[in-house]
Amino acid sequence: MSAGFDRLAVAGLLGATAAGGLLFAPVFGWEPLLVPVLVVVLLGYGCAELTAKFPKLVPYRPLLVALLGLLGLIETVLTSTTLAFLPTLTSLQEVSRGLTEGWRLTLQSTWPARAVPEQLLFVPLSVLLAVVLGLELLLRLKKPLVALVPSLAVAGLAQAYQALTGIGAMAAALGYALPAGLLLWSGGRTRPVRRAPGGPRFSWRVTGSAVWPALTTVVALVAGAIALAVLDPVGRDPLTLKDTQAAPPPRSRLGNPLDEIAQRLTRPGEEVFRYRSDTPVDQWRLIVLNGFDGANWLSDSRLQRLGAGLDGAPGGAGAAAELKVRGLAGPWLPSHQDLTGVDGVTPLVDQSAGTLLMESPTPGLERNYRLSWSSPDVELGSGEVDGRASGGLGGLGAVPPDVEQVAKDAVRGLRPTFQTALQLERFLAKNYLLAAGSDELPTGHGWPQLRHFLLESKRGTSEQFAAAYVVLARMSGIPARLVVGFRGSAETDGGMHVVRNRDVLAWPEVAVAGAGWVPLDPTASAGKSGREQAASGKAVARARAQLPAEQDLRPPQLPAGTPSDTAEDRNAEAGVGWWWVSLAAAIVLFGLLWLLGVPVAKVVRARRRRRRSGAEGVLGAWDEIRDRLRAHGVPFRIGMTPRDLAESAGSLAGEGIREPVARLAKVLDVTLWSGVPVGDGAVRRAWQEVGEVRRGLATRPFVARVLAALEPRTLIPIKGRVGKDG
Repeated sequence: MSAGFDRLAVAGLLGATAAGGLLFAPVFGWEPLLVPVLVVVLLGYGCAELTAKFPKLVPYRPLLVALLGLLGLIETVLTSTTLAFLPTLTSLQEVSRGLTEGWRLTLQSTWPARAVPEQLLFVPLSVLLAVVLGLELLLRLKKPLVALVPSLAVAGLAQAYQALTGIGAMAAALGYALPAGLLLWSGGRTRPVRRAPGGPRFSWRVTGSAVWPALTTVVALVAGAIALAVLDPVGRDPLTLKDTQAAPPPRSRLGNPLDEIAQRLTRPGEEVFRYRSDTPVDQWRLIVLNGFDGANWLSDSRLQRLGAGLDGAPGGAGAAAELKVRGLAGPWLPSHQDLTGVDGVTPLVDQSAGTLLMESPTPGLERNYRLSWSSPDVELGSGEVDGRASGGLGGLGAVPPDVEQVAKDAVRGLRPTFQTALQLERFLAKNYLLAAGSDELPTGHGWPQLRHFLLESKRGTSEQFAAAYVVLARMSGIPARLVVGFRGSAETDGGMHVVRNRDVLAWPEVAVAGAGWVPLDPTASAGKSGREQAASGKAVARARAQLPAEQDLRPPQLPAGTPSDTAEDRNAEAGVGWWWVSLAAAIVLFGLLWLLGVPVAKVVRARRRRRRSGAEGVLGAWDEIRDRLRAHGVPFRIGMTPRDLAESAGSLAGEGIREPVARLAKVLDVTLWSGVPVGDGAVRRAWQEVGEVRRGLATRPFVARVLAALEPRTLIPIKGRVGKDG
């Protein structure tokens, strides 16, 4: 080991940097990241060894690390672009794209993201940059703590993408803290001393300056992870950079499938798509519409690029289907709620709506793909609606006054529950007629058409039924949205179900607490189709069967044992929230008092001691030196003489501290034991020695000086007389 190359320090630095890069595991998974990150750090270590053996290469070390790291990434991530193991122009273009666009493409993707080079490369490239900077800061400046900054930046970027919580956060903090602690300990341990002519022997005795930086780093990181994992006063997921990014919609003009319902019904026999499924399917969705301005229904879909998998519904049974789409010219693809995967195409996806959108649709081209989803089996009954569901209580535009009375009559004064939602469904199915056949079909879904449907014609297609249901539900406080797609088909051909234009359908969905978005059928056509229903359809059918007759419905329909949402409950919840806020504020205040209050208190105390005169001024200088040395770990006992303290301090920083303390001991002896009056000259000499001690302590490691400044125990006065030197 050379004097300029500490293998343990370099290993600790590179280990911490690798740990920072592997914190992207929630985004890509462990497997795609492990090899490229390890390749980068191992090549960085190899370059450090090489330049230690050949010092003439030290000026070129950053270039060597960067070039070899890039070559290693090309050989591991971009193997298909190389020619005879050599990079090509395509390799360099892929590296450039990964560096400039990978971070954004990953934020626009569902997670876990696909481990394609254009998205994955920005992570090992960030690690490579951190390795280059960290090695130079460590090996040139000899500043271990500063050398950790690039790796901390990588770890911080990973947490900004997806913050770890719970046990994962604590494990990640420990995984970073251990190599970081090794780096700081290595930088502060005792250096080799020559004890015999046989050569250098290394003293592995751990000093305070080595232990405290490593220990405090481990404790701080683990404690911070625990605090972030446990002290969450509102119980929400942490904000990530992903929340600020969405994939851009296709550049082609997008039509609204809601406008095409009547047109499709005039050509009922045309095939749209066919499918083969291992479970019954009630509806195939194209688009979810939750915005209404009185004239148009709009979608506020948050589109993302399809990643390696989707979340689906927790606890649901898996299901899958194969689809062949022929009669859809637009970019939307038939899809299903609670998706878990899509194979065969790489569309944009809205996870909350379960909709798929092709970025560049090709008219007339058949698209074959496979969908998988989860189907939770829930009991709905008279459950509560979820008023927090995104888009469920959106705008209504200018509501015609006479429609408000229809909403009141429909729900019979019931408060918003799923039972109320079923009553509204029954109201429309019972009092309105579904238009079908070759007759002129109603079109439109704005307020003029909906008013005509609700108050005059009382006849419409699923377009008017679904739109009317959503506006009446929202007016009654029930979160609802409108979905356009197709119903499942009972017609089969070649082992596949055939969906035609006559199966086009618009339906409302209601947000139910604990069950998500539940589809309803105000046209009452689902029960007449003769098809086997899916799990969600069966759950709704069971809830319909339990719905009392209209004359038996009574407000407020509170479930037994369910407390009302009173002002006292809200105040109690607010009180709990304020308790957490107060606790967090107390923690922050304590931290500020420690970080700012302790150093300020020491400065004020030193100034007050400096203003003393006579013997008190000399004693003040002694107290100042004693407390400064105690903060740096020099042991002190009551009755200890200044010369005893000088010998103890000398082992800490050498003659730069021992000599000033020894000179102060002489001044202190004269002050305490000679009986001669003490003048201002003696006070000045004593405080000059204080200044010399301060300059000697300034040569200690940066971390040791910071810890000494934050040491609060030296603010506690020591009672006792100064011992007399013999």
